[in-house]
Amino acid sequence: MTAPGDRSGRDHTDVIARRGPGSYPEQVFDSVLGVDPGLASTGLAVVAREGGRERVVWATTVRTQAGLAEAARLRQVHGAVRDAIAEHRPDALALERLMWGRNVGSAMSVARASGVAMLAAAEAGLAVEEYAPLEVKMAVTGVGNAGKDQVRRALSRALRLEVPAQPDAADAVAVAVCHLHQSRLRRLAR
Repeated sequence: MTAPGDRSGRDHTDVIARRGPGSYPEQVFDSVLGVDPGLASTGLAVVAREGGRERVVWATTVRTQAGLAEAARLRQVHGAVRDAIAEHRPDALALERLMWGRNVGSAMSVARASGVAMLAAAEAGLAVEEYAPLEVKMAVTGVGNAGKDQVRRALSRALRLEVPAQPDAADAVAVAVCHLHQSRLRRLAR
C-alpha cells in the first residue's frame, strides 16, 4: 500500500501494520526519530539505544525551496518524515515544541511543519512526544539556558555521540536523546 500522496512507489504498509494506527504503548524506546521542525529547513535524526548507550543511526537536514508555495514545502517535509519512518522504523517520534515569539508569521510556518511531521507519525502509528527547547537543553546538558555550542559539546563529549555538522540535524539529535532519557525516567517512576 502506497501512502496517500506518495509518488515514490514505496510500500509503507509494513510500517503501519507493525505499529497499528493509534497504538501508543508506554515503553522505553530503543529508537527515536527526532525532529527539529521548520519550513525552510527541518532537522531529522534517528537515535537508537543499544546496550545502555545511544548512537546516531542517521541524521539529515531537509531544505525546501524558498520560491515554492507553502503547501508544496509542507508536502516535502511530510514526505521526508514519512520516508525516514519507513526506512529506519523508529519506535517513536520526538518533536521540538514551538515556542511562540515575536515573529508570528514564522511561528505559524514552524507550527505547520510540526503538524505535518505529527501527521506522518500518526499515519505510521507512532507515538509522538513534544519537548520544549528548555527540556531538551536540560536533558542533554543539565542547563536549561545552554547555548547551541554547549548542547553540541555535551552530545559529543559527555554522550560520545557523532554529532552532524548541520545545525538542524544536530538539534534533531538532541531532541531524540531527550526523549530517550525522558522515556527511561518515566518507566523508572512507575
